[in-house]
Parts: sequence; structure tokens; C-alpha cells
Amino acid sequence: MSKVRVGAVQSEPVWLNLEGSVDKTISLIKSAARDGIKVLGFPEVWIPGYPWGIWTTSVIGNVEMIHDYMDNSLTKDSPQMCRIQEAVKDAGMFVVLGYSERDGASLYMAQSFISPDGEIVHHRRKIKPTHVERTLWGDGQADSLISVVDSPFGRIGGLNCWEHLQPLLRYYEYSQRVQIHVASWPAEFEMPDPEKQPWLYHETGEASYRASQFMAIEGQTFVLVASQIITEENLEKNNLLGNHVTKTPGGGFSMIFGPDGKPLCEPVGVGEEAILKADIDLRDIDYAKTFIDTVGHYARPDMLSLLVNPVAAKHVTTMK
Repeated sequence: MSKVRVGAVQSEPVWLNLEGSVDKTISLIKSAARDGIKVLGFPEVWIPGYPWGIWTTSVIGNVEMIHDYMDNSLTKDSPQMCRIQEAVKDAGMFVVLGYSERDGASLYMAQSFISPDGEIVHHRRKIKPTHVERTLWGDGQADSLISVVDSPFGRIGGLNCWEHLQPLLRYYEYSQRVQIHVASWPAEFEMPDPEKQPWLYHETGEASYRASQFMAIEGQTFVLVASQIITEENLEKNNLLGNHVTKTPGGGFSMIFGPDGKPLCEPVGVGEEAILKADIDLRDIDYAKTFIDTVGHYARPDMLSLLVNPVAAKHVTTMK
């Protein structure tokens, strides 16, 4: 199958609410299925939402919010995940689901790759949470370097947020022959007024949009950009009142790119909820590959190559 309809979610999470998040996830899957979408990408930590307050409020000020956040993070092997898997199976689609994964007493920024049979065929964690994210989420191990799996709709890959700024990780994904990539992002906003709040351009929705587009160009792959939004009524819940960064309603910058970087659908407003969609033909990848195959005819492995450790570290090793 070379022709497939793909979709990218831009939506507001059900903040700090696991059951509500699962309900909304299933609703979006059903809506996408009615629209004929066969590959659907969700934002980073869609469940239970990206807690932007970790950037704008002190650790002390976030203690109660983070307590709730942990309690409402999703365990991979759980009744809630089983509900999502069943919805994916009923829809007959492939889903890359971003969520805050709870494993024991630790959290990870996870992506589960769910097949049309409702099976989690791959599971990975963001290999290095960014900046203050490290106060909340742990690192993924070497098994998370695998970011591409086979599916009836092509070879599907996924990375979280600033993993798209790690060139060696991108290169390793290209070597896995990705064809459809899910770029999972949180909400990102426009540059604030510098008189009110100094900020960096790379922390904006425009920069994240461009990073995703560059991955399409560099990797000659279709890219589904999925991002979150936030509305004013949910600022207080996220400890975001009074800051000059998180504009509401806003945060969205979702798009679908072709393997030459061309946008394949109309953009939606930064505060609008939508499932962006595009009809793609995987054979079109060859047009871009003819010009540049990053891990093929356009490479020089005799001079530059990548060294990978594929073995995940263990907390406990039992001697025999």
C-alpha cells in the first residue's frame, strides 16, 4: 500500500485528568477513523498534558501540581491503555501516542506505537528530557534509540520535541528507513514582548515548526507535526497565571510535510483544535531520495559514520 491518509492531532489535553484524557484520546481516534485516517500522531505527553508551569513557576510552587501530575500519568500496561488499544483496533489505524508514562515511582516522556491490531509494537522514551523537564522525567535508555517500525501503511517513526534537535538521533532514525515520521510536540508560543520577558527564539512554535520541516527535508520523509494548545480557563490549573510566555488560546503549530519539506495541508489557528490530514503516496519519497539520500548515496561512511550502543542499561543485574 503506497497511498495512505495520515493525520496529526492539534488539541487541548484534559489537564491532569487521566480518565478524561483517555476518553478524549478515544474520541479523537474515532473521529480520525470516520475521516479515513490510517496513521495518526499525537503530541508529546498528550496524556495528561504538558505541564508548562515547570518553566514559569518555582519547584516549590509546583509541588501540588506535580503530585497530581504523577497520579494522572499513564502506565503502559494498564486498563486505561487497554481502552486506547481497543479503540485503535476498532479504527484499524496505526497510532503513535505521546504520554507521560508512570513506571513505578518514575515518569518518562513516552511514545507507544500501536498497530491496527491494537498491539503496542514498539515503546520508546525521550532519551534526554530538556532543561527543567529533567526535574520531572527520567532518561530513556538504548532501547529507545529504535524509533521506526514496520506497519501496513509504511515504516513509521516518532520522536519527542527537542529530540528533533539531536542530529545523531535523527541520523539513526534515517538509517532505520523511516517513511512517515510523527513529530510530537507540546504547546509552543510566539516570542513574548522582550520588555516584559526575555526569551529565546528556539523556544517558539515557529522554531519547532521549522525544525520539523527540516527533518522532512533532511530525512526525505513525510512528517506529521502534532502539538498541544491551551486556553485561558486552564492557565490556573497549570500554574500559568501572570506569565508573559503562554498566550491563550494558543500553542499550536501543527502541520504535515512532504519528503521535500512542502506543507501538504492548510494550517489551522494557533488556538484551534483540529485533526490535520493529508493523502500521501509513499512512492513520492523517491523524488526526494533521487536528489539526497542521507544514509545512502549522499553519505560518506568512509569518512563520517555513527557509533551506536544498542544495549539498554539495567538497574539490577543478577549474577549467575
